[in-house]
Amino acid sequence: MKYSEKWGDSIESAVELALQDLKLTRDKVTVTVLEEPSKGFFGIGSRLAKVRVEEIEVKKEVKETKTEDNSLKNDVLKALEKFENESSVEEKNEKPGNKEVAAKLNKNNRKNKKKNRPKKEFKIEGEKEQVSVKPDDLVVQEDHPVKDFLEKMIKEMGLELNVSVSANETSVYVDIEGKDTGSIIGKRGQTLDAVQYLSSLVVNKGEDEYIRVIVDAEGYRAKREDALEKLAYRLAEKVVKTGKSVRLEAMNPYERKIIHTTLQTVPAVRTKS
Repeated sequence: MKYSEKWGDSIESAVELALQDLKLTRDKVTVTVLEEPSKGFFGIGSRLAKVRVEEIEVKKEVKETKTEDNSLKNDVLKALEKFENESSVEEKNEKPGNKEVAAKLNKNNRKNKKKNRPKKEFKIEGEKEQVSVKPDDLVVQEDHPVKDFLEKMIKEMGLELNVSVSANETSVYVDIEGKDTGSIIGKRGQTLDAVQYLSSLVVNKGEDEYIRVIVDAEGYRAKREDALEKLAYRLAEKVVKTGKSVRLEAMNPYERKIIHTTLQTVPAVRTKS
């Protein structure tokens, strides 16, 4: 019996990964939840879901064939034989040996095409677009709603961190520093993303036009972006060499944009979400 155990942000995502691994649909498996997911507090203490997906055994039943079924089967076989005979009239009229000669010629042509086919090369052309670049017209904000919100939240979490905010008409950038930055970043930046989402709600409350909010901690965004770019190039090189597609783990929109933007410089591959 085939089975697969997978982790995921939710039970459904873990099941979907297991189904892809087994190459089965949901109606052909049974799902057992081994560990329930937990979001924790702002990502702290979060836990992934784990499931076990097993293929359902299908019992084959042997049924007696009725005389009417045999008769119907014979009629179908006769009709199929008649169709094949009619379709092969032209082949029977051909001269002996023509088919064999044509087959050899086609085989040689395919070999020559494959031999002369140019090999794909892994190239990086042009300069990649920077996804997260601070605008030059940012002004430091000593008094800002998002700064008040974050300082209160950090205090309630019992963390020792400093918050600085700079902004222009369309963007707000928040830098967080201190000895507890690891806690505010969380696993793969999940806590930092949650803090950024809440900060965006605070900044855009009552606003007519959307204001972009970026929350960073000790330069984590730049380091993460650099790691994703290296991952993208490494996987692109693998795809070019093997000719097989690669599926990445689930990412937030910001990280997906980094992957797509980075690989725009590699004409030999294409990306999709």
